[in-house]
Amino acid sequence: MRVLLQRVAHAAVRVDGEIVGGIGPGVLLLAAIGKEDDQDSVRWMAQKVGQLRVFPDESGRMNRSLLDTGGGALVVSQFTLYGDCRKGNRPSFTDAAHPERAEPLHRRFGEMLEEEGVKRVEGGLFGKSMQIEMAGDGPVTLWLESPGAARR
Repeated sequence: MRVLLQRVAHAAVRVDGEIVGGIGPGVLLLAAIGKEDDQDSVRWMAQKVGQLRVFPDESGRMNRSLLDTGGGALVVSQFTLYGDCRKGNRPSFTDAAHPERAEPLHRRFGEMLEEEGVKRVEGGLFGKSMQIEMAGDGPVTLWLESPGAARR
């Protein structure tokens, strides 16, 4: 599993012009399920996201987690994180899970974030064209991969 995490002041996702999910302070998570991912990969990522210390403490150091701050998580499906652009001019997505496998794992990722204690978890609509609005905070942007993520 791959996640691009961005610390945000606020973020929202729109489908057909309507906001379908939004958060105040927290993290925007662009999340991709790989063809080898399973419940364990998703659980590992949910735990990592909840506990990752990316928010400032009183001294301004990144010492606080999403769980510590009570921030929200906006989870947006993003299979293109598995795009391989090394050969030719069209990305290859052979390492991304097929939608029928990815959708339930993506949904489970949001559920597991809630189980970890994330107070507000919102998301986009799987497989739909979405527009994302966000105000980055920091900026802080991190690339996360579960231990079993496909590597080339």
